[in-house]
Amino acid sequence: MWGRHREAFSMYKRMPSRDHSTLVDDVEENSALLQNSMDVETTNPSWLLSFPHVVVATISSLLFGYHLGVVNEPLESISMDLGFRGNTLAEGLVVSTCLGGAFIGSLFSGWIADSAGRRRAFQLCALPMIIGAATSATTRTLAGLLIGRFLVGTGMGIGPPVASLYLAEVSPASLRGTYGSFIQIATCLGLMGALFIGIPFREIAGWWRICFWVSTVPAGILAFAMIFCAESPHWLYKKGRSAEAEAEFERLLGGSHVKYAMLELSKLDRGDEADTVKLSELLRGRHFRVVYIGSTLFALQQLSGINAVFYFSSSVFKSARVPSDVANALIGVANLTGSIVAMLLMDKLGRKLLLLWSFFGMTMSMVLQVAAANSYVSGSGSLYLSVGGMLMFVLTFALGAGPVPGLLLPEIFPNRIRAKAMAFCMSVHWVINFFVGLLFLRLLEQLGPQLLYSIFASVCMMAVIFVKKNVMETKGKSLQEIEIALLPPE
Repeated sequence: MWGRHREAFSMYKRMPSRDHSTLVDDVEENSALLQNSMDVETTNPSWLLSFPHVVVATISSLLFGYHLGVVNEPLESISMDLGFRGNTLAEGLVVSTCLGGAFIGSLFSGWIADSAGRRRAFQLCALPMIIGAATSATTRTLAGLLIGRFLVGTGMGIGPPVASLYLAEVSPASLRGTYGSFIQIATCLGLMGALFIGIPFREIAGWWRICFWVSTVPAGILAFAMIFCAESPHWLYKKGRSAEAEAEFERLLGGSHVKYAMLELSKLDRGDEADTVKLSELLRGRHFRVVYIGSTLFALQQLSGINAVFYFSSSVFKSARVPSDVANALIGVANLTGSIVAMLLMDKLGRKLLLLWSFFGMTMSMVLQVAAANSYVSGSGSLYLSVGGMLMFVLTFALGAGPVPGLLLPEIFPNRIRAKAMAFCMSVHWVINFFVGLLFLRLLEQLGPQLLYSIFASVCMMAVIFVKKNVMETKGKSLQEIEIALLPPE
C-alpha cells in the first residue's frame, strides 16, 4: 500500500500546482488506512535520536548568553587598558555596538536560513563570533574592540532565530516544548559562565582578553559539529528535496515514523513553493495575524521591564549591602531555576498557560517594586520588597515570558514564511531592546521608580490579556496541524 502511496507522492511532485488538489484529496482519504497499518507510529519517537542535534544547536544560545555578559564585570579593566576610563559614551558603545550588530544579523537571518539551510546558517553564525572575539581579544584600541563587538553581535543576531527554527523543525511534537526550553537554559548558562570566567579579572591584568578567547572554543565546536547534524527536513522538503527529507526524518525520528512524518508534511507544505517571500506578505493578507501575534509577543516581552530589572539590579542589591558577585549569582540562579521548571512543564501544561501565569507573576512582582518605592514603607521593608520583587520577577519571567515566545513563533508560522517571519520578529525584539536600554535610566530620573514600575506592571497585565485572547495552544500538535488551525484558506 505504501508503494502506491509513495508513487502518488512522486507524481504529486511532478504535477503542476493547479492539479495538486485532486491528488492531495486522495492522499488524505488514504491517510487513515495508512496510519492503521503502522500502529508503531502512534508511539512517540525516541528522544535519543534528536537529542544530540538539539544540543549542538543550543551551543549558539550558550554563546548568545556568554557574549551578553562577557563585558559586564571586566568593563572597568577594559577601559583602563584601552584608554577610555571615565568615558561613559565609550563604555555605552561597547555594549550598544553589539546590540546594533545583533539587529543587523537578525535582519538577514531569515534570508540566510532559507538560502543556505539551517545547518549552514549555524556555521555562518559561528564565523563572525570567532573573528569578532579574536579581534576583541587582541586589539589595542577602542575602535578595534568596537569592530570586534559588532562582528560578534551579527553572529548573536543570526543565532537565536535560527536555533528556534531548527529546534521546532527537528523535534518530535511530543518533545518540542522541552527542547525549545533548552534555548533559555543555554542562554542562562552562558550568562553565568561569563560571570564565572570573569572572576579573576581583578587579580590578573589583561584577563578580559582571556574571556574573549574562551568564547572561540564553543563557537568552533558549533561550526564543526554542525557538519554531522541533520538538516531540517522541513527546509529540504520546501526546496523539493523529498528523498533527503525522508533520510533526515529517519535520523531524527527513527525509520518507523518516517512515512507518517512525510504524510503530515505533504498536507500543506509544497516543495515547489520555495519562491521569495516579500515583506509585504508578512504585513498584510493571510499571514498578517500570525506575524502580528509573534511580533507583539516579543514587543511585550521586552517592554515588560526585564532588561530594566537586569540593568538596575546592581543598584538595588548595593543598597541592600549585597556584594555584586553574590547579587549576580542570585539573579543567575533565579533565571536558571525558572528555565528548568519551564522545561519540565512546557509539554505538560502547555505554552499558553505558562505564558499567562508568567506575565501575571511578573505583574505581581512589579507591584512589589512599586510598594518598595512607596515613601510610606520603612527602609528595611523597602529593601526586602525590592530584592524579593526583583528575584520573583526574574524567576517568573524565566517560567514563560522568556522561553515561550522563541519556541511558539516557529510553531505558529507556516513553513513557507517561517524563517523570514522569525527574522522580522527578532528585529522588533532588538529594536525595542535597544531603546529600553537607551531610555531606561533617563525615564527613571524623570518619572521616578514608582511610576516607571507601575508602567511595567501595566504592560505585563496587558500581556496577560493579549495572550488570553490571541495565543493558540500548540502543545503536542504537529507543525502542519497548527498551520491548518491558524492560517485562513486562500
